[in-house]
Amino acid sequence: MKKIIFLFCAVCLISLSANSQILKPVTWSYAAKKTGPNTATVFIKATVDQGWHLYSQFVKDGGPVKTTFTFPSSAAYTLVGKTIEPKAITKFESTFKMDVSYFEKSVVFQQKVKLTGKTATVKGSVEFMVCDDKQCLPPEQVDFSIPVK
Repeated sequence: MKKIIFLFCAVCLISLSANSQILKPVTWSYAAKKTGPNTATVFIKATVDQGWHLYSQFVKDGGPVKTTFTFPSSAAYTLVGKTIEPKAITKFESTFKMDVSYFEKSVVFQQKVKLTGKTATVKGSVEFMVCDDKQCLPPEQVDFSIPVK
């Protein structure tokens, strides 16, 4: 009888843990390309699972959390301009009662940098929020470190 109760409890715990998996619908990847002796462009790519969308950097207040890049100051490089993004899809979302701009499938953000030496490592973080047609996940922050050679 003890074995049956133990087996029943084990099966229940396994099924509970299988149902409580953390959703991670965005995968980030990074690259850098030198564009001159002292300049480079950093590429930050988000791959978004089917059915989900990642919000633009230019969402108005009152809507979802916009994608935000943060680069701490560094002696190895300086930022040139702001992080750029391609043209986003803009549609009215009833959840937020406003037009919002977002990306599906994948998007590549670009940041130009001026190097103080021949190489550098561009460090920073990205805060973002994703939604599908049923739910929005809480904002998440991901740190990155991108070598420029």
